Formats: sequence, C-alpha cells, structure tokens
Amino acid sequence: MKKSTRSLSGAVLRGAAVAGLTAAFAVAAGLATAVSAATPTATPPGLSCETGKHAVDDYTGYALCRNNGGAARTFWVHLVCGWSPDVDGEHVTLSPGQSGQSTAHCAGLGTGIGEITVRP
Repeated sequence: MKKSTRSLSGAVLRGAAVAGLTAAFAVAAGLATAVSAATPTATPPGLSCETGKHAVDDYTGYALCRNNGGAARTFWVHLVCGWSPDVDGEHVTLSPGQSGQSTAHCAGLGTGIGEITVRP
C-alpha cells in the first residue's frame, strides 16, 4: 500500500507543477501581448511607407515613404538596436507626391535591429 500511496502523491505533485507552469506561461504570454500592443508601429498621417533591413547588412534599416497628402510631410526612420543605443535616421521632408528614404545604422555591438518604425 505504501508504494501506491507514494505513486499517487507523486502524480498529484507532478500535476500541480504542470498546472503551475502552464499558468505562469499563460501570464507571460498575456504580458507579451500587452507590451507588443502598446508598441508604436503606425505610419504617420499622409505617408505610405515601407520599412526593412538592408539586403546585405542586418544593422542598417530604412524607411521608404511617399507623401500621399496635400501638404509637406517630414519623417525619419527609428531603429531599436538591442544592446546598442537606438538610432534615428536623417529627417526627410517630402512635398505632396514625392518619395524619399531615411536610413540609419545600429552599432556593431549587440544583436542588430529589433524593430523599425517611422517617426513624424
């Protein structure tokens, strides 16, 4: 009888541990979703933009934008650079109908570009 009691209590403990880990992962996933939902990723009004990393260099990012509005618009690319400081590209002002590009480069330390956004 003692052996089956130990097996039963071991199974209960394992089940409780699995349930606890499952709850912890669910909370962590919920926090990750809440953080990513607050991340600013919207394109500034009047612009249509494409962002990306340079084809050969994972530390260089760009924003290529077109001004679809009726007034001049200024924008620049912002790179989140992991362990290195974040960087902004040059400010580009576009007249209506014009296209232009802003580029920036993360320092060689760290993990490269983590996020690319367009700032007004």
